[in-house]
Order: sequence, then structure tokens, then C-alpha cells
Amino acid sequence: MARLQPTPTGSDEIASRPVTGAYVFLTLTALIWAGNAVAGKWAVGQVSPFALTSLRWLVACAALVPLAGRQVAREWRLLLPSWRRILLMGGCGYTAFNALFYVAGTYTSATNLALFQGAIPVVVLACSFAVYRTPIGWIQAVGVLVTLLGVAVAATHGDWQILRTLDFNRGDLLMLVACLLYAGYTVALRGRPAVSGLTFFTAMAAAALLTSLPLLMVEWGTGRLVWPTGQGWAIVVFVGLGPSLISQLFFMRGVEMIGPNRAGVFVNLVPVFGAFLAVALVGEPFRPDNAAALALVLGGIFIAERFGRRSQAS
Repeated sequence: MARLQPTPTGSDEIASRPVTGAYVFLTLTALIWAGNAVAGKWAVGQVSPFALTSLRWLVACAALVPLAGRQVAREWRLLLPSWRRILLMGGCGYTAFNALFYVAGTYTSATNLALFQGAIPVVVLACSFAVYRTPIGWIQAVGVLVTLLGVAVAATHGDWQILRTLDFNRGDLLMLVACLLYAGYTVALRGRPAVSGLTFFTAMAAAALLTSLPLLMVEWGTGRLVWPTGQGWAIVVFVGLGPSLISQLFFMRGVEMIGPNRAGVFVNLVPVFGAFLAVALVGEPFRPDNAAALALVLGGIFIAERFGRRSQAS
């Protein structure tokens, strides 16, 4: 990309164009990720969860061959010392997260799938503190607690008696585990190999495909395999090209343009888009407890991201 040269007039307008482009890329990323929650609900009965997980990464890897083949050929030797780490990160952050995500879709709503995803940035904050002792200010801690309260509202569907009886929806518990795994993967990115983002993502996609195959074999062996129907193949293609590939490329481009901290805030749009898509496309009712959980999740993230960082800067 050519560098922008300063001009005597209109320089502010020119400088704002890359920022506007980044906002478009990152907003589309959040919309595609939210669409994955809808796809997870539509997939029920059309393709089994582990088959969808494996085929998703097969489609993504096939699409990456012409896109990243030459770059990977130049850098693959740099990946070899970290192959165990890549396999573990791909297995946890991509395979296990997606497998649990799609299994959860058979038990819980698309709205809740999106709401739990919205809590990931704050879970990453907590995991960074636990692993690397990354400082958390008291305002950020308040944001974490508010977001976790929103997750609790989503998991209990507003019925606090569930906390007493521990009678949680199975899908919500699976989503909680999935989000913890993805947060762990995100924290582990700090030590990723020194290669280009596209090469690293290709390696992760390949690791996800490899680690998904045992799950596919288990699904087949237990008689639970549902090979895609016509609608199932449409879902496979969407999640393989959309959430698995295009959104990742958009996100990487957005990070390049405005930096990771500012780009990460756009993840907060996932539960917003997810809630509206669940109502519009799946026909789910938007109940008061959904509204409360959404407000708490977004409010907690806003507190942690905005006020927390502002207090640290001062």
C-alpha cells in the first residue's frame, strides 16, 4: 500500500480514508462472526456439529491455497520449531471452540451464542492477568464483573433459581467452555512465531483441519454423523468462506490500519448483530432477559475498554 503524502489542503480528509476503510472492514467482520451464530442454529438437522467443523476448515484451507501458497512456501521453515504450539492453538482456539459452538447451537438460542461471544474480550483480559500478570485497574475489574454478570443473566435466562439448583442449559455451559478456550488461544497469540499474519493463519487453519478429524471419526463411529443436506452444504460454504476466512482477512487488514487495541473494540458488535440476526432470521423472541444480558455485556466491555484504559493512561 502506498504511503499517503501530506498535502497543503484536504490532508485531514485524505488521512481519514484509511480509518474509514478500517471501520468498514471491522464492522463487516463482526457482522460475519454474528452470522456464524445463526448458521449454528440453521445447521441443526442439516449437518452434524463435528462434520460442520471439519468441512468448514477444509473449505477454508482449499481457499487459502491460491491466496497464501507462495507466502507459506517462503516462510514454512520458520513455523517448524513451533509446530506443537500451532497444533495446540489450532486445536483449542479453532477446532474445539467451533465444535463446542455448533454443539451448543442444538441446545441454546442463537442470541445466547452471540452474547457469550461478546464476553470473550473481557475473559481475555482476565486470562492475561492470570497468565502474564498484565495489570488490571479497578475500573477494568468493575467492567469484568459487569460483563460476567451479563453472562450469568444469559446463562440463567433471568431465572436466578438456576444458580441455586445449578440446573444450567447444556448449550450455555458448552458456550462458556468454548469462550474460555478461545480466550486462552487469544492470550497465547502473544508468543506466536515471527511470520506474516497470513502464513500464521494458514498454519492455524491446517492445524484446525487436522485436529478436527478425530472428532469427525468419533461422530461417525457413534452413528451421529449427519452428512450435509443441500441447505447443509450452503451453511458449510458460508462458514468456511465467511467466519473462517473472509472475516479473518478483514480483521487482519483492520488491525494493520488502526492497530489491535482499537480494532478489538469492534468485537463488541458481535452480540449486537447476533441478537438482531437471531430475531430477524431465526425468528427467536427478544426477551427482557436477553436485553438485560446484552446491556450488561456491552456495558462491562465499555467500562473496561474506555474508562479503564483512560484511567491507566492518566
